[in-house]
Amino acid sequence: MNGPTKTLLWLWGLSLTTTLLARFAPGGAVWVSLAFLFLSGWKARHILNGYLGLAASRFWRRAFNNLIMLFLVMAAGLYLLPAVL
Repeated sequence: MNGPTKTLLWLWGLSLTTTLLARFAPGGAVWVSLAFLFLSGWKARHILNGYLGLAASRFWRRAFNNLIMLFLVMAAGLYLLPAVL
């Protein structure tokens, strides 16, 4: 199985997981929102590595993965900020 096909299957699985989580998880739960952030980061990582070819470059793959992680941690922090204050 080649890279783009594998990436497409991963994205389908992650999208199905997101859809099922949105349908059956309790609304307004903090863990659901954090799970959505985690799944979106995982999807972004697969898109960058599988379709844009970053898997071939260790430096760029690591740089973009760290950038995605930093963005998602900041987004989660902003989401959780009202609960802390």
